[in-house]
Amino acid sequence: MTQSLANRAVQQPRVVIENNHGEKLSGILHETGSKQLVIVCHGFQSSKERIPMVNLAAALEKEGISAFRFDFAGNGESEGSFQYGNYRREAEDLHAVVQHFRRENRVISAVIGHSKGGNVVLLYASKYNDVHTVVNISGRFNLEKGMEGRLGKDFLLRLKQHGYIDVFNRKGKFEYRVTEESLKDRLTTDIHAVCLLIQQECSVLQYFQIVGCCDLNAVNYRVLTVHGSMDKIVPAEDALEFAKFIPNHKLHIIRGANHEYTSHQGELTSVVLDFLRENFNAEKDIPKLPLKDHSFRSRL
Repeated sequence: MTQSLANRAVQQPRVVIENNHGEKLSGILHETGSKQLVIVCHGFQSSKERIPMVNLAAALEKEGISAFRFDFAGNGESEGSFQYGNYRREAEDLHAVVQHFRRENRVISAVIGHSKGGNVVLLYASKYNDVHTVVNISGRFNLEKGMEGRLGKDFLLRLKQHGYIDVFNRKGKFEYRVTEESLKDRLTTDIHAVCLLIQQECSVLQYFQIVGCCDLNAVNYRVLTVHGSMDKIVPAEDALEFAKFIPNHKLHIIRGANHEYTSHQGELTSVVLDFLRENFNAEKDIPKLPLKDHSFRSRL
């Protein structure tokens, strides 16, 4: 038992990566010896230790694929102060992580994000377009929604009066401060525009031309969105919006699942792994197409 735990610790070393603001990001590497690496991103006010992130990384490890789960700046064990909004900053944190492992000759096969992390991986893909496979788990499409539940119905009035809003948990303990700047960051992060900037890489037509295939089931999609039908934090309708605007997109709704997939961890893991297997196998057979770089600019 002790030996098994010791081996596990060796295979999951803590890795510290500095972002472009000089903050140290803390992460856990699920090392398999494979050059392939999948990066797993947590959601709002969360951490790499949240159950979906731990389970997905462990499942990838069992598949023989190395995985890295880390804390964004201001979250978990990473340096920096927690900020409401911060979508672009977190996309840059992810970029720092990708660059770190590329310098170590790793192949970043996919980026996976849960909740706000889903928005971050899509934002990353829209700007850098250097990771073929993207998994958005329970991301929010309309960032103008969902704020009243956390900040109260009169949050705009209070923000205007005081210049900030302090958020407390149910026990009355202070959690974080929302400033006008951080709220603006959220409201000017245009997810609709982000979706339109995500390149197809290999469209259906291109796939047919390359492999002479006429079977739609054989086409590998670039982006997977997974959502729970009973999600009370981010409504499942948001997943349908992603499906409308992201090219080369696959949608999977898990019936009965909540935002954290509390009773559906096995199904979530299975859906994500099946998608990754399809894409990783297809990548071996499909020649790379020339891609253009995009920089994200909000239309607001």
